[in-house]
Amino acid sequence: MKLARFAVGLAAGLALTVSAAWAETTTLRITLQLPLKSHLGENLSLFKQKLEEISKGEIAVEIYDSAQLYKDNEVPQAVGSGSIEMGVASLTRYVGDVPAVDVFYMPFLLNSEELVRKAVAPGSPVRGPLDEAILETGARVVWWQAYGGSVLLSNGGPIKTPADVVGKKVRVFGKTLGEWIKAAGGAPTLVSGSEQYIAYQRGTVDVGMTGVSGVKSRRLWEVMDTITVTNNADIEFIVVVNEQFWQGLSDQKRAWITEAALFAENDVRDRMTKIETEAYDAARENGMTVYELSDAEVAAWMEAAQPVYDQFLADSGDLGAKVLTAARALGN
Repeated sequence: MKLARFAVGLAAGLALTVSAAWAETTTLRITLQLPLKSHLGENLSLFKQKLEEISKGEIAVEIYDSAQLYKDNEVPQAVGSGSIEMGVASLTRYVGDVPAVDVFYMPFLLNSEELVRKAVAPGSPVRGPLDEAILETGARVVWWQAYGGSVLLSNGGPIKTPADVVGKKVRVFGKTLGEWIKAAGGAPTLVSGSEQYIAYQRGTVDVGMTGVSGVKSRRLWEVMDTITVTNNADIEFIVVVNEQFWQGLSDQKRAWITEAALFAENDVRDRMTKIETEAYDAARENGMTVYELSDAEVAAWMEAAQPVYDQFLADSGDLGAKVLTAARALGN
């Protein structure tokens, strides 16, 4: 009888211990518009692995990829309102609240890896003020994810000069990129990343704009046959967490998340050149032509782009002027 009571008591104690352990577990749900096999998806998986390892299971990470829960343009509202703990969004999705974020889309401003690394370094005079401004939307930037330089996609030949987009519908993924296409004489059409394949397939747009890594992860060679390497903008994604949720975490859990985030951010940034090279190779292997602009062609694009800078300064106020000046100073 005593043995039976001991067994019952032991079982109850174990149950309470397990229940307490589960009660202490914090779950982070992260929404992502790209497939898990994309390099941003792989980066989230790396973050998950690192965080669950260092927290010894006290924090669990659930990744919902391929826009299962929210499309890219819905992420700022979803995270800011607390509908989900974390999300990944293109930086430009915050342009409505923080117009200055589109400094990264100023034509040919940050067109080298050296300049980009300086601009996106935590606390840099470019990134720092933007992170602070985004916090006012109810979402805290946890880390930045490199997505590479912008390219143009087309069928039947490259897009060499502004004359090649005149009168054509061009897929864009941000307001300022739309201004660039408009200045060149094209018709910008905002299409979410998860919907661009079908937009090209159906002919909703004539020309595409994306990061070259997206060509590989989304198999865009099935609907487009040419890449023009413009590198006119630096595409950045950010991983954000609801600020109220963040403040409700213990100091230890915030420290674990920060450590795993920095690990993930450094990894994706360091691998970006290799990722883009592999994407170009995959595109060529699948029949795409890759065209690189000549200096004269770049000059033609830059000449057409001046109105974009004027509009950016008019729209983004003091913060825009501040980060644009800081970005220009990076090359000095």
